Amino acid sequence: MNGDRTPSSNRRSGRNFSRREHSAPPPPLDCERAVQELERFLALAVREMGLATEFSVSAPPGDEREVVVTFSGPDQELLLEKNAELLLALEHIAHRWLRLDPRLHDRVRFDCGDYRATRLAELKLSARVAAQRVRETGQPFQFNPMSSRERRIVHLELAGAPGVRTASEGFGDRRQLVIYPADGNRK
Repeated sequence: MNGDRTPSSNRRSGRNFSRREHSAPPPPLDCERAVQELERFLALAVREMGLATEFSVSAPPGDEREVVVTFSGPDQELLLEKNAELLLALEHIAHRWLRLDPRLHDRVRFDCGDYRATRLAELKLSARVAAQRVRETGQPFQFNPMSSRERRIVHLELAGAPGVRTASEGFGDRRQLVIYPADGNRK
């Protein structure tokens, strides 16, 4: 790969994207079809993996069309080991199964034992503590690599926070969020 990232080429899908198409609003999520397909996928995955777990797939009422999959049962801890690696892997495969537009990935969420709510609170607290450290020391703070979804949570938590600014640096699964002093001085 030559590193050329022109908006008119997308090597993986063979489709051409213009900036206008890329910034257009995502297509609506067909929640009814997504629920049916997720139930089919998860029945197969849970059976083949031999997981002792139950799942429920629902499309909660509200303005934002989304689908939530919740797991419970004896193998709940297995789904949550290593920062919920298995839970998030199942979610990733489900997005592929549904052939979701990447802009809709946040609208199909998997959860187990309130992992999402706990992780959200954890990230926000970490962001505030790290920002305070940057303000006190004047030194940048670099988080360990995290997913784009988690980086976004930290960026939003610190948007407009006094004395600091955030940036994502690095590539791929090694991408990290860095908090800098707002004056731009990197010490």
